Amino acid sequence: MRAMDAPRVRVKICCIRSPQEAVLAIRSGASALGLVSDMPSGPGVISEDTILEIANRVPPGVASFLLTSKQDAASIVAQQRRCRTNTLQIVDRLPAGCHRELRWSLPGIGIVQVVHVTGPESVEEALTVASEVDAIVLDSGNPNLPVKELGGTGRVHNWVLSRAIREQTPVPIFLAGGIGPHNVRRAIEEVGPFGIDLCTGVRTDGKLDEGKLESLFASL
Repeated sequence: MRAMDAPRVRVKICCIRSPQEAVLAIRSGASALGLVSDMPSGPGVISEDTILEIANRVPPGVASFLLTSKQDAASIVAQQRRCRTNTLQIVDRLPAGCHRELRWSLPGIGIVQVVHVTGPESVEEALTVASEVDAIVLDSGNPNLPVKELGGTGRVHNWVLSRAIREQTPVPIFLAGGIGPHNVRRAIEEVGPFGIDLCTGVRTDGKLDEGKLESLFASL
């Protein structure tokens, strides 16, 4: 049983495709929504016009994350200004100094970096970037492939490494990759993240599944 004073883990529902899915996710208990812009691979990509439409409807208290694969500050800043989300989720590695430029150019916008946990070197990668961002998402992609995997793989990575990152990193950690109602409790117990981040684990045939959402939140 969870201790009465333990904070409830935050839930980010990613790959939101429509205003209707956004309403369902928020009604179910999500505290953040992930809105996926153009990616080299993976599910959930929607147009910037749809991202803007959803972001404009997100109520106060719920974070709207723009997932971007762009790797230069000017392009990322321009995209955020078009899409108007309150948080940026950077899904690929950025060159040195880029996070600071984003911070300066987009005051008040949360900056979250994805670290794809591919091996022990990912621990050092997370610790290096932690001072530049507001939070880190630990995911199961692989940016080193010829066609980059930058999220939405449905795979679980090495949670021992994720826990090591969480224990050493001063910023909040979201755990992503292969999480669903069947293993969310174990994920929380083994890693102890600030939040969990789900896409395929709460979908059926690509659509957000209300039953899976209910099961997920009942398992927290």
